Amino acid sequence: MAAPELISPRSQRVAAARRLARRNFRGKERRFLAEGPQAVREAVGHRSDGEPTLIELFATVEAAERYEGIVAEARAEGARVHLAADSVIDELSQTVTPQGLVGVCRFLDRPFDEILQARPKLVAVLAHVRDPGNAGTVLRCADAAGADAIVLTDASVDVYNPKSVRASVGSLFHLPLAVGVPVEQVVAGLKGAGVRIVAADGAGLRDLDTELDEGVLGRPTAWIFGNEAWGLPEETRALADEVVRVPLHGKAESLNLATAAAVCLYASARAQRASGGCRSVTQS
Repeated sequence: MAAPELISPRSQRVAAARRLARRNFRGKERRFLAEGPQAVREAVGHRSDGEPTLIELFATVEAAERYEGIVAEARAEGARVHLAADSVIDELSQTVTPQGLVGVCRFLDRPFDEILQARPKLVAVLAHVRDPGNAGTVLRCADAAGADAIVLTDASVDVYNPKSVRASVGSLFHLPLAVGVPVEQVVAGLKGAGVRIVAADGAGLRDLDTELDEGVLGRPTAWIFGNEAWGLPEETRALADEVVRVPLHGKAESLNLATAAAVCLYASARAQRASGGCRSVTQS
């Protein structure tokens, strides 16, 4: 068994990676931390602006043996791989029980115009979403539903927050992503690209069942999702072509953001795939 080469959490290399837990340093260096085997596996082989997304990988000796294939591929792709003491991984990790792998990655976001040029049919827009765990979970839902892109407005949380990255469970590396775009610019751009704008809000006069019954969700659609506690402000709802609520057929007071987003995105995905049926992950 090899010995770890990085044994001090106070070393310069560890300190440089650790400061990426702070948003201002992430923005300055355009790098973020991806923790755990699933996130690192997705980062390996991914490219950003033509360069390998994974720049550096810290791994405990145990994790390097358990995930030998991931570590070998990271080296083959040119990432600097460091065997590190458990205390080093503990310093870099944002979880109670670290899994022994932490990667340093390049930012993934693209200019908003590139998303428009791709003529998307299904887009998730996060406006005023402040909880990083919710942002990552909605991103995962959008990925699972087959969305073409996700956009976080300038009023939303940093998608590179470690909690958001972890909650996305690797989906952050799958979808075209734009960040920091004013909601007015998002709506104007998507409308110009022929995309119908639907705001998901409990105050909506129409419900999701009506949208499905009338067949309008088969059109290119962007769903705008708002704040976890107070939804979407009136001025944002006014930008949408329609404000739609998820019907509550039982006694529940409401749905949380991620659940409502999953319901809405899958409704659109099903409508858009109605002629050919949905792709199943169990199919080869």
